[in-house]
Amino acid sequence: MDATAVSKHVGYPPRKVRQLADLVRGQKVDTALTTLRFTKRAASAAVRKTIQSAMHNLVVKHGGSVSAEDMVVKTILIDEGRTMYRIRPRAQGRAYRIRKRSSHIKVIVTLLEEKKMSQPTTTARRSK
Repeated sequence: MDATAVSKHVGYPPRKVRQLADLVRGQKVDTALTTLRFTKRAASAAVRKTIQSAMHNLVVKHGGSVSAEDMVVKTILIDEGRTMYRIRPRAQGRAYRIRKRSSHIKVIVTLLEEKKMSQPTTTARRSK
């Protein structure tokens, strides 16, 4: 059973948010939240909030009997959001463009047992 949470138009560049996503991908939810809590990045609050939302979605979906230790961050995707353009005045009447980038964060959380069971088992078979 999977649960999803999406945060759109988060005001941090995707490149910086992907660094945080790489830290927590594949970890247990409680470990991921602790890691993000003590990470000195501004975007860690947005990623943590999205993971918590996915965690709560899974609890509601499952029926309220799941703890954070039994969940795993299965997938975390960081996509590029809308870019806002601003103008910076420069010398001799010129103007430079400032690009303020945003991100879309998508988190999929699953139960720990399902992740173990979903891994494919390899069996060697001979073909005749």
